[in-house]
Amino acid sequence: MEKSIFERLIKEVPKTELHLHIEGSLEPDLMWKLAEKNHVALPYQNIDEIKKAYNFSNLQEFLDVYYQGASVLCDEDDFFELMWQYLLVCKQQNIVHTEIMFDPQTHTHRGVGFEVFMTGFAKAIKKANEELGISVFLIMCFLRHLSEQDAMETLKQAEPFYNMITAIGLDSSELNNPPEKFKRVFAEAKELGFKCVAHAGEEGPAQYVWQAIRSLSVDRIDHGVRSIEDAKLIAYLKHHQIPMTVCPLSNVRLCVFDDMKQHNILALLEEGLLVTVNADDPSYFGGYLNENFTAMFTSLRLSKAELVQLIKNGFEGSFLSKAQIQKWTRQIDDIAASI
Repeated sequence: MEKSIFERLIKEVPKTELHLHIEGSLEPDLMWKLAEKNHVALPYQNIDEIKKAYNFSNLQEFLDVYYQGASVLCDEDDFFELMWQYLLVCKQQNIVHTEIMFDPQTHTHRGVGFEVFMTGFAKAIKKANEELGISVFLIMCFLRHLSEQDAMETLKQAEPFYNMITAIGLDSSELNNPPEKFKRVFAEAKELGFKCVAHAGEEGPAQYVWQAIRSLSVDRIDHGVRSIEDAKLIAYLKHHQIPMTVCPLSNVRLCVFDDMKQHNILALLEEGLLVTVNADDPSYFGGYLNENFTAMFTSLRLSKAELVQLIKNGFEGSFLSKAQIQKWTRQIDDIAASI
């Protein structure tokens, strides 16, 4: 595929994003601005030092900086601005639908309640619906390094805001925190009618993907790149077309792969899996959605057919209605055929 064709497609084709942590979209300048506003002491002297801190050799090193950054989010306006800034990027990158993860325990454990962050999120989402034409679903994630009881309490605390939440997720430190640890709280979430997703098979083994499927009954796997280590798992994922929200730049920055040229996303696509492309924590990992596609184009020789399929997979793997999915995929096909 010629570069000019890629650039036109990535600009003109509508896209979705299914694996985006809103706290991970906190840019260094906004972190600095909110720290000053809220009188939060950071271990950095300026914005450049914050940017330099955005270098990691593993998931835990990233999380340490991530939670430090989240400490500057204190009031409703902060959460509105965080969400709004990301949704403006969506408009710039022609992302028409996004399913956004948020980590309530990151905030409630420091005294910031649901009524603060959910109200801020709601205002930004409403504004995006009305002014930008972007649809947004929220995914409430549990921090897996904490206890299942803590997750249960979080699920209960969220009750006044259930109407704002589409799905329940599981994120944070994967090693030594297997999905089955949260079997009961996910069963409760399913009873309440929520969709379910879980991070698995990133730094954890393929067995964690099996656990997410069997113990948590997830509708979607977040990451899942290590599934390729288990042929039976690959066959299962293909047969059941379980969506996988892969995050290429994130995987390289966190050393799941040493280099983008080693990434297995196209191998997974060739196996017939429903893989999608996403940004994860874009401000920390060097790029939003379009930058992930650009990195794949540059390093993996992404073809036009592969690009179009990956973008269509984003809609197929979403929690949109079948009618909405069909509408967007038809539009993608029409645009792609004209380029």
